[in-house]
Amino acid sequence: MSEVVNTLNSMDINDVLEHLPHRYPFLLVDRVTDYKVGEYLYGFKNVSYNEPFFTGHFPLRPVMPGVLILEALAQVTGILAYKSTATTPTDESLYYLVGIDKARFKQLVVPGDQLQLEVKVIKTMQGIWKFDGKASVDGKVVCSAELMCAERDV
Repeated sequence: MSEVVNTLNSMDINDVLEHLPHRYPFLLVDRVTDYKVGEYLYGFKNVSYNEPFFTGHFPLRPVMPGVLILEALAQVTGILAYKSTATTPTDESLYYLVGIDKARFKQLVVPGDQLQLEVKVIKTMQGIWKFDGKASVDGKVVCSAELMCAERDV
């Protein structure tokens, strides 16, 4: 019988916190399920009714704001950039979101959904990273966009 080797690179919440400067209520990544340095990253955000934005968006029909779905995708781009450069956030520099192109929203994200996050590197040039991002719920794409991040001095 041959041995099955798990080649997935995953990150629990403690690893995520090490690679992102974000904290509650703005941390929008719960776990990374797989990544390959310089290529892709998959993660997720569990969407709970207790999220502070649901109080006003919308009280009678809670919907996760599209800009926060994009922010969740941006956060996983930052994690992948840090993992790919073998660095972590510091007091001297951070990865910032510097561009979003071709953003599309296809369906609503509501409490109880698990937002699956997927980013793939399109290219990196002179410290600017460009990614193809997709957010899905139950296998259906809810948001897609091209995102760019860059490391900048604080």
